[in-house]
Amino acid sequence: MQTKDQIFAAPIARLGDFCFDEQVVDVFPDMIQRSVPGYSNIISAIGMMAARYAQPDSRLYDLGCSLGAATQAMRRNLTQSGCAITAVDLSHPMIERARAHLSGFKSEVPVELIEADICDITIDNASVVVLNFTLQFVEPEKRAALIKRIHDGLRPGGILILSEKFRFEDAQVNELLIDLHLDFKRANGYSELEISQKRNALENVMRTDTLAVHQARLQDAGFAHQDLWFQCFNFGSMIAIKACDAQ
Repeated sequence: MQTKDQIFAAPIARLGDFCFDEQVVDVFPDMIQRSVPGYSNIISAIGMMAARYAQPDSRLYDLGCSLGAATQAMRRNLTQSGCAITAVDLSHPMIERARAHLSGFKSEVPVELIEADICDITIDNASVVVLNFTLQFVEPEKRAALIKRIHDGLRPGGILILSEKFRFEDAQVNELLIDLHLDFKRANGYSELEISQKRNALENVMRTDTLAVHQARLQDAGFAHQDLWFQCFNFGSMIAIKACDAQ
């Protein structure tokens, strides 16, 4: 099985939209490490924040779980009793590979893997919700409603961890951070052809927001506290915490 990402290494005559199919699943760990700066730091911190914010007898959600890296980080760090994790992904190959991956680790924390659109999932009795580079693939007109449902499904004091690729309102800053990210990919062995073809494949399926848009959406949903906790180039991660006295 191919484990190095070479999907876009040769010219593709008919370049369709990027999708999380079997081909992508096979190389996903390599793809994500070579494409997303700071990814391993974000995964580690998700585990740390889950340990801090998980409440007894609550549910933790990994929405857009891919191969289950964030799920496993949470499961490894949980100390509260009675917790369970719901991991959701729309891609059948991702869910099946996540199932195989997670079964390789012993844990008393149950994980429910669901193949579904995250916009159709009920969020209930949650203390931690993770959207790790997922919202950018949700149709823009559905994002506010999803964030609102997450807020309403969180227990008081619960946390949302939201990681995204950002675009920036200042054109010069935006161009610089895009260029630095491309340099990051080149340094990790991607060719100009690979970079160009993948960018074109993602154009119609990944639509990024500015930090200000994310902040306004979180505020409108009712989150009492929010901020950016991590950024490297045009990739970052935010936290949003529901008020402790919220109903």
